[in-house]
Amino acid sequence: MDNPLRGWRLERDQIKTVGRELRRPECILAEPDGSLWAADARGGVSYIAHSGEQRLIAQRRSGHFDQAGDDLHARYMHGTLPNGLAFDRDGNFLISNFGTDALERMDRRGNTTVLLDRIDGQPIGKVNFVLRDSRDRIWLTVSTRVNPWVSAMRPGLRDGYIVLIDGGHARIVADGFAFTNEIRLDAREEWLYIAETTGKRISRMRVAADGSLHDRETFGPEHLGTGFPDGIAFDAFGNLWVAMVMSDRLAAITPQGELLTLFDDGNAQATAELERHFAQSSLTTGIMARARGDVAPWLASITFGGPDLRTVYLGSLMGDTLPYFTAPVAGLPMAHWRRA
Repeated sequence: MDNPLRGWRLERDQIKTVGRELRRPECILAEPDGSLWAADARGGVSYIAHSGEQRLIAQRRSGHFDQAGDDLHARYMHGTLPNGLAFDRDGNFLISNFGTDALERMDRRGNTTVLLDRIDGQPIGKVNFVLRDSRDRIWLTVSTRVNPWVSAMRPGLRDGYIVLIDGGHARIVADGFAFTNEIRLDAREEWLYIAETTGKRISRMRVAADGSLHDRETFGPEHLGTGFPDGIAFDAFGNLWVAMVMSDRLAAITPQGELLTLFDDGNAQATAELERHFAQSSLTTGIMARARGDVAPWLASITFGGPDLRTVYLGSLMGDTLPYFTAPVAGLPMAHWRRA
């Protein structure tokens, strides 16, 4: 069967938007009825109904993101920053909070419990993404223990790790990653795929029955090109879609490991400056901020939704709405990624 992504390119006129006045909608959850939930820097998630109705559900409403104005360091280095999202089996939200350095559970009224903020007796670090598997185990990524995190945006640092919470017990199952970001399981949950942001690659590890991880290898090219891999998602064909943050490229890695560019919204000059400073370990928030596109500035995540899982929603770190388009292939139909 021919790969439906081969030869396909996303055009700007195919992109629409939903939602308004969002704050840092980094991660998006899609429900079968068309409801969307986006991480929101005001302290929770924004709900967007299929009808267009929208409301904020906040743990404790925070104004830090707006009060910081154009001070990007204050916006992105301090205060609550809900990042990765997942549903638990009861439909509550699991939130990896990049600002509070904790894994939290929030119900649909905003009541919040901290599930994990320390491991092995130490502060957990910059929690980034959370994933629940079909056995109701929770997988959590920690990008770095460096604070502020922008200081970890440099080559050579590999202090990221992955935590597994099984039966209420949390343990580190893999470490030594270059800014661990989103993770995804394949359709049979045999391999865990790991976006290594500053490593500019996707790694994968075999999942044993007890949740331990083994046989680490690179999936696809060793270097994915300009920008940094952030969000990843599988389609039903087995392509792994990759959001390249700051260069704002949308790419995919085929099951054979070939890299395809699907959309490029980057600023070539600003991206070149970004890459130069990254190589010199001299990145600042100002340099990073200039390297962004227009559609989903600081493109961060990919979510398949809609009744046929062919609607792709794009999360971002600097956007205030959710771009979406129709893909030529459906997303991987794994029900436990959405509310049960």
